[in-house]
Amino acid sequence: MHSIEPYDRWRGIYDAAEDEKSPFFGREYHEFEFVNQVYNYVIHPQWDEFGSETLYCKILFVDDRQQVAILEFIGEWNDCLHNDIALLKRQVIDPLIHRGIIHFILIGENVMVFHPSDDSYYEEWFDEVEEGWIAAINFLDHVREDFHQFGIDRYFIHGGSLDATAWRTLRPLQFFEMVSGTVQKRLGL
Repeated sequence: MHSIEPYDRWRGIYDAAEDEKSPFFGREYHEFEFVNQVYNYVIHPQWDEFGSETLYCKILFVDDRQQVAILEFIGEWNDCLHNDIALLKRQVIDPLIHRGIIHFILIGENVMVFHPSDDSYYEEWFDEVEEGWIAAINFLDHVREDFHQFGIDRYFIHGGSLDATAWRTLRPLQFFEMVSGTVQKRLGL
């Protein structure tokens, strides 16, 4: 897992460590000092920790004018033991919502497993972005199945063409426009 880096080709456009409104403003990263881990596996030092023992993220892009944030995740999403959604909501999502972000794109291809608890934080997040949406992109099939089995998926737009997106080939606002178009079609807007 130490070789899986967060996507960095948009860093010239946006860097959360340099964004004064970012929950990760001022963070310093060490390319060769591996301190964070998921169980016995160290992860690349570019991932941001937000209090979870098993889930890490990277804010890849934020645009206040378009009210969008794109986040990438790695690890085990464990609401049951570690209440990861509560930590994510309070430490990362709330600061983004307070700055006006209402469109969230969550990239989950490196989330290996999901353990559910109750859905109250998902519901709160969903209600707070009433005029916006939350899209879950490229989560592994078994993770999406767990989201569905426990009813978490009702808070996300996901699947279909969203999971067939070669998002790394797009610039961040192109990616947002593509996801937004798909979401609008699905919601009948």
